[in-house]
Amino acid sequence: MRTWNVIALALLIVGGLNWLLVGLFRYDLVADLFGGSNSLMSRIVYTVVGLCAIYCIRFFSEVGDENRARA
Repeated sequence: MRTWNVIALALLIVGGLNWLLVGLFRYDLVADLFGGSNSLMSRIVYTVVGLCAIYCIRFFSEVGDENRARA
């Protein structure tokens, strides 16, 4: 399970950095690398990053557990 956590977190970071580029410079790196935002590959990347974001929601409960353990 740890491997999935690392993969999901890494892809989520990549997605976040892509959104940073979009927000600051109006440059979509994923779209540029994979042939536009409507290409099949770009849509797959966007979907996988979105699924990783949903998967990473589970980390909130782990953070909450750590905070309760410290108190």
